Amino acid sequence: MIRLSTILHARVLEHDPKSGLTTLYFDGGEMRVPRIDAPVDSGVALEIDASDVAIALSRPMDVSITNRMPATIVDVELLDLPYARVTFALGDARLNALVTWESVERLALEPGLRAWAMIKTAAISNVAVNPARLPERRPPVLAQTSNLVKLPVRR
Repeated sequence: MIRLSTILHARVLEHDPKSGLTTLYFDGGEMRVPRIDAPVDSGVALEIDASDVAIALSRPMDVSITNRMPATIVDVELLDLPYARVTFALGDARLNALVTWESVERLALEPGLRAWAMIKTAAISNVAVNPARLPERRPPVLAQTSNLVKLPVRR
């Protein structure tokens, strides 16, 4: 078996005691992981095993996988049979997926293709606190502008 992984540098956004999950922000979006012992706004480095990354061509809806991120394929490399490495761009971050040659052919995976990278929350376990290489803070949701027009309220 080929072993590939990706290291993502992220910032702790919040801890949810009800679900036991931590939300992280990285250059390509947000990810939920099992609760980590790091304060909000601190830096962490996650190691994601490429064999734990699944690919979908359409938006995955009815699946148990929590981390579903739109991405662009930037490289497909055929490795020793039956494996292939598919590299995604998630914003400025890169994420590797390990799939089979059969999957590459069946899904017609190629650079430039938009797809969904999916990672089970339970698969993410190697998290280390790392204050260096933090992504910038996520812009507040309220800072986004809206094109909605307010209508007068009739009383």
